[in-house]
Amino acid sequence: MRHRDSNEEADEEEEARHSAGAAPVDLNLLRTFLAVYRTGSFTAGARLLGLSQPTVTTQIRTLERQLDRELFQRLARGVAPGPYADELASRVVDPLDALATVTGPGGPADVHPAEPVHLAGPAELLTHRVMPALAPLIDRGVRLRITPGLTEPLLEELRAGRYDLVLSTYRPRGRALASVPLADEEFVLVTAPVWAERIGGPARLAADGPVALHGVPLVAYAEDVPIVRRYWRHVFGRRLVRHPAVTMPDLNAVKAAVAGGTGFSVLPRYLCSAELASGALVPLHDPDDPPINTAFLVQRPGSSGNPHVALVRDHLLEIARDW
Repeated sequence: MRHRDSNEEADEEEEARHSAGAAPVDLNLLRTFLAVYRTGSFTAGARLLGLSQPTVTTQIRTLERQLDRELFQRLARGVAPGPYADELASRVVDPLDALATVTGPGGPADVHPAEPVHLAGPAELLTHRVMPALAPLIDRGVRLRITPGLTEPLLEELRAGRYDLVLSTYRPRGRALASVPLADEEFVLVTAPVWAERIGGPARLAADGPVALHGVPLVAYAEDVPIVRRYWRHVFGRRLVRHPAVTMPDLNAVKAAVAGGTGFSVLPRYLCSAELASGALVPLHDPDDPPINTAFLVQRPGSSGNPHVALVRDHLLEIARDW
C-alpha cells in the first residue's frame, strides 16, 4: 500500500478549497462586489445599492472568504481592485447587467427608485448650460445631486467613487477615468461701456494692442489669472505682465464686477452672451482665431449599475451639440 507524501496531501487540500469556492455564490454578494468595483469605494457602493456601509463591508468579506481570494486593496480613500477582482468583474458584469434590466439593480425584491445621479463640475457651466438642459430628465424620474467645484479635486473624488459624472475643464490623464469631449467654450475680452469709451473702444485695441488697456483695472478669477494669461498668449502672442486689481473665484461675480464698471476681464462667451447682446458688456477684441477650451464629460470606466447615469450622460452629449 502506497503512502501519500505531504505534497500530495497539500495538493488535495488546495483542490478541495477551490472546489468549495466553486459552489454557487449568492447573487447579492456579486451585485455588491460589482457596485464596489465600479464606484471604487465601499461607501459609494453602499449608496448605489441603498445599503449601509457596514453591510457592504461584511458582504465583501464574505465573498472573499468564499472565493478564498482578496478582491480589494483598502486605501486611505476608497479601494483598488486586485488582479482577481478584474477577472471576476469581466465574468459577471454582462450577466448581472442583463439581469438588472429585468429585476432592477437590487434584484427581484427591489422596489426602490434608481439612486440619484451625482454630477459635479464648474459652477458656471452647471448653472448656465447643464441645469437647464437636464430639466426634461426630472419628469422622467431622474434624481440629481449637483456639486460645484474646481476640476482637479472633483476628479480625485470621482476616482474615489463620490461622483458618477464630472464636467472637467481638461482631459484627465491615465486610464483610471474615461472621458469624452462635451463642448468648446470661446473666450472674449470684455469691459463695461464706460471703460470702452474711455480707452477708445475695439478700434484702439486693434490699432495699439493690449497697451491700450494700460490704466484699466484687471478683474480675474484667481491671482495667477489663468484665463487672461491664456488669452494674451494666444491672441497677442505675448506674456501678461500685470497683476489683477480684483480677484474672485466665481466667474459670475467677475462678470458682475466688470459690468458694474470695475475694469476688464476675459470670460467664456456663453457666460456673458446676454450682457453682450444688451450692451451691458462690450467686446474689446474680435480675433480671427479666438482661444477656446474644451470641456470633457468624465466617469469611471465601465457601465454604472445605476441606469440613470447613462441617461444623464447620453442626454448631455446630445444637447451639447447645440451649445
